[in-house]
Amino acid sequence: MARWWILPILLFAGPIGAQQTFYVATTGVDTPAGGTLAAPWATITYALDRVPDQSTILVRPGQYTGRIRIRGNFPVGVSVRSELPYQARLRAAEAVLTIYNDNADIQGITIEGFDIAHSGAGAAALVVQIQDGFATQTSRITLRDNILHDSFNNDILKINNGASQIRVVGNLFYNQSGSDEHIDINSVDDVIVEDNVFFNDFAASGRPNANDTSSYVVVKDSNGGDDEYLGARNVVIRRNVFLNWQGSTGSGFLLFGEDGTANFEVFDSRAENNLLLGNAANTMRSPLGVKGSRDLVFRHNTVLGNLPANAYATRINREGDNPPIEAIRFAHNAFADGAGTMTDFSDTLPADLSTVRPSTLVRNAYWNAGSALPHDPGDMLNISGDATRVTADPLLPDPATVPTPWWNPAQNQFNGGHARIRDAFVALVEAYARPAAGSALIGAATAGADVPPDDILGRPRPANGADLGCYEVQSADGVFANGFE
Repeated sequence: MARWWILPILLFAGPIGAQQTFYVATTGVDTPAGGTLAAPWATITYALDRVPDQSTILVRPGQYTGRIRIRGNFPVGVSVRSELPYQARLRAAEAVLTIYNDNADIQGITIEGFDIAHSGAGAAALVVQIQDGFATQTSRITLRDNILHDSFNNDILKINNGASQIRVVGNLFYNQSGSDEHIDINSVDDVIVEDNVFFNDFAASGRPNANDTSSYVVVKDSNGGDDEYLGARNVVIRRNVFLNWQGSTGSGFLLFGEDGTANFEVFDSRAENNLLLGNAANTMRSPLGVKGSRDLVFRHNTVLGNLPANAYATRINREGDNPPIEAIRFAHNAFADGAGTMTDFSDTLPADLSTVRPSTLVRNAYWNAGSALPHDPGDMLNISGDATRVTADPLLPDPATVPTPWWNPAQNQFNGGHARIRDAFVALVEAYARPAAGSALIGAATAGADVPPDDILGRPRPANGADLGCYEVQSADGVFANGFE
């Protein structure tokens, strides 16, 4: 199977040659002669069944009710886009978008700019599902700049059963249902989740908060060898903002592995350049979790705020038949509790983590508002095990009063006054991730493979003397510690 990073033209360069535009509208009619602005089609599925490769399908404003089957095989790629951002509302009392087909491959489709949610209580499971068919492949699918929210049954987005080369970029997620996730990434290959905002604010949707939801993002393999992959692999969670925990005390923002299978549930994956904000009073298990996985890297993330959690940084453990966890690495992260309430750094029992090496904790920054940093001799991972640690004040803002950027359709803007998801994303990053002048984070990273090429805003990092955490001050200011601009 081709890797998506060797298919840049298909995913990122856009259409080649002549591009045709077709239209869908609530007033349209599904007839072969339609698809024009003057005579639009009525459904996205009908349009996908008829447009040529390299086309754009513009969906006019209004509410579209009922399941939409996304299908088609496009070697270069087709874009399905809301004509006006977030003005095409997709609703159903079941899965709103299903991106799988038992009879044919689905490839090369981008879904962009929609407001997607369940129609209300009583809906069947899932808002969006992407998976392989029984004998077919689903790959090169992109969800970009969508508002994905308010599942009333199960996950908001499920990517599972052998799907590959999936990109989830620049979306806004909030309010899943019950013990499920914003995104469930399950038995897949080559999935990138980047530039998204994840939070819950049930009151903003007029829903009660039962404090029972699961992690925002889970990566796992719950079906063993039932599909082509045994263990999710090559999953990257990068440049995202997580905030406003309203879930169960047993979950957290990001979890690798969950279901207690006898195999490694996740391997060869990483989380980098993420901002994780402790701005809510609800207790979580830990912001970063690992169960039954191997070869995971957490680098240049920022965990910030008074974060009520059993473990401020991570819980690393096994469930059921999981093998002991192997080769976990935390490098160049910033863990900063400005309230001085960090009482436990990790929950990591000796029986659950196979080996702790000097490379497990490398050059992270830790701050507990000047109070003593926690140490638990019963845990395998302690701050004292980071021989090159930084323990000075990171000079990061207090995120106690972060506004949640839920979508207000009546005002056609996000809470906080932003018109686009990217605007809300950048505002959160600039408000809470940027260290002040004189911060111990600036220029403190060591050179090597633990430095990603960019920061949370996609700006370049220097190879030597990068900043710790998700934000590169030097890139924003244009002058780097190693002397180049």
